[in-house]
Parts: sequence; C-alpha cells; structure tokens
Amino acid sequence: MMARTMEPLAKKIFKGVLVVELLGVFGAYFLFNRMNTSQDFRQTMSKKFPFILEVYYKSIEQSGMYGVREQDQEKWLNSKN
Repeated sequence: MMARTMEPLAKKIFKGVLVVELLGVFGAYFLFNRMNTSQDFRQTMSKKFPFILEVYYKSIEQSGMYGVREQDQEKWLNSKN
C-alpha cells in the first residue's frame, strides 16, 4: 500500500528535477551564446561575475579558440584611455 502512494510523489519529484535540469541546460546555453557573440556582454560579466567569464575563456581555449581573452583585455584597456 505504501509503494502505491509513493509513486505519484516520485513521478512529481522526477518531473521537477527534469524541469530544473532542462532550465539549467538552456540557461547555460543562452549565457554561453551571449558571451560568445557580445564583447560588451563579456565586459559586463567581467565586472559582475568574473569567475563565470573565466570558465567561458577556459572552455573556448579547450576547444582550440585562442586570443579572445587577449582581444577583450586589449579593447577594454584602450577604452579606458
């Protein structure tokens, strides 16, 4: 009897976890895509969430794309002057 009452609860928990996972995946994709296409957004991220920007730089360097960090730093340094 106890197992039958737990089944709906287990299904609800599973669906909830699945929804949270999907939101996390889409959120991460959106964030990565935004950082990948906007240098201004990366500058905002460098001020508010530098650790997330560092993860972005490391991930694209792992995939073989180098020089983005340097281009950003050069532009941001020149814009201060």
